[in-house]
Amino acid sequence: MPLKPEQVKTVADAKKIVEERGLTHVKVGVFDGDAILRGKYMSKEKFFSALESGFGFCDVVLGWDSSDQLFDNTTYTGWHTAYPDAFVRLIPESCREVPFEDNMLFFLAEFTDKAEEVCSRGTLRRVLDKAKKMGFEAYGSCEFEFFMFDETPESIREKGYRNLTPMTPGWFGYSVIRNTVWADLYKEILETCEIMRMPIEGLHTETGPGVLEAALTYDKALEAADRAALFKTFMKVLAQRRGMMATFMAKWSNNWPGQSGHIHLSLKDKNGKNAFHDPKKPHNISDKMRWFIGGQQALMPELLGMVANTVNAYSRLIPGFWAPTNSTWGIENRTCALRVIPGSEKSQRVEYRIAAADCNPYVALAAAIGSGLYGIENKIEPTEPIVGNSYDQKHPAKLDLPRTLWEAAQRLKKSKAANELFGEAFVEHWTATREWEEREFRKHITDWELNRYFEII
Repeated sequence: MPLKPEQVKTVADAKKIVEERGLTHVKVGVFDGDAILRGKYMSKEKFFSALESGFGFCDVVLGWDSSDQLFDNTTYTGWHTAYPDAFVRLIPESCREVPFEDNMLFFLAEFTDKAEEVCSRGTLRRVLDKAKKMGFEAYGSCEFEFFMFDETPESIREKGYRNLTPMTPGWFGYSVIRNTVWADLYKEILETCEIMRMPIEGLHTETGPGVLEAALTYDKALEAADRAALFKTFMKVLAQRRGMMATFMAKWSNNWPGQSGHIHLSLKDKNGKNAFHDPKKPHNISDKMRWFIGGQQALMPELLGMVANTVNAYSRLIPGFWAPTNSTWGIENRTCALRVIPGSEKSQRVEYRIAAADCNPYVALAAAIGSGLYGIENKIEPTEPIVGNSYDQKHPAKLDLPRTLWEAAQRLKKSKAANELFGEAFVEHWTATREWEEREFRKHITDWELNRYFEII
């Protein structure tokens, strides 16, 4: 029987499936610092060689921003290094079919050698290696809210990103009317995600015009991050192929809630049991889960720049719009940054609610898991859980979160825990890129400034 993409595990398997399909070229890609997929078509011969020994990928993808503008403040790469190739390795087990491209296969790659120190996927792998040394395997999933528009890349530019036409009007969360009228779109989304091995557990409308929420199926944390990053990429592809657009901006309009990218997490122990579950404890919260929460809570103000990694992300973190504003936790409390979900051994988990849809899934999962492991290592006790509306309560100053990307980058840069967990090279590079992002923003005059100051001041 011919191999299926999900059966590919080894270099030999990868070669075999390409031969079986008679492909002359294969699509490959690597995620940059903003989780934007950069890639190309590679000839079969080059692909087979790269499977064995890797290949070079211009390291400018680690030295530019989401608009291809070159950083002027990074040490890893820049004009001073002349942008050489960085080595990457292909990941055979990442093989996926591209449903839009008649039999085409796609393979993920990741940076190796020196570049691995600043690679997003490599950073998450280092955190997961730490978990294994501690006797745990991390599991997770992401759920994304995203707005769909009856627009194209050309039309939004012609309109200056204003007066856009959403896929559907009004506030209509969990609408059966909407998902029935648009059943063909929902069907294509669900089928595409099944084919590309990023299955959706739940898909529904959220509150706002044309907004959907997709909860991806739980799996091992590295696979969960791959699925999340690929979902964002190919959801945009699917939309644009239909003459539409999907945006994962944290907050595209002041009139509507921001778009979340919540992360659900748990740990399994060496026996395959949920390390978070202890039926003898209140809410089934084991000691390890309590310390995991304690670490996440304690380090969230220091690591926020890894999770809220755009200027726009901080427009979402305001009271009353379903986004947390302090490093708080509670039992089934959606006004907190950490929502503990008690249940059976199978379902006991923590939801890391600070992340937005614009996050880099690899870096966000690294922060969420790494801080939890730090809590277990150091037996960090969380505060008392919040009961009721967290927005209306006063919290200790240590739970305050940075209010801007620049402030978050400075906190991250000085964090001893971050440098220990993720490596000094990563922290230096990541904070430099976030400082660049803020500086780019400061070069521009906003509509708010023009409206407020142009005539009156």
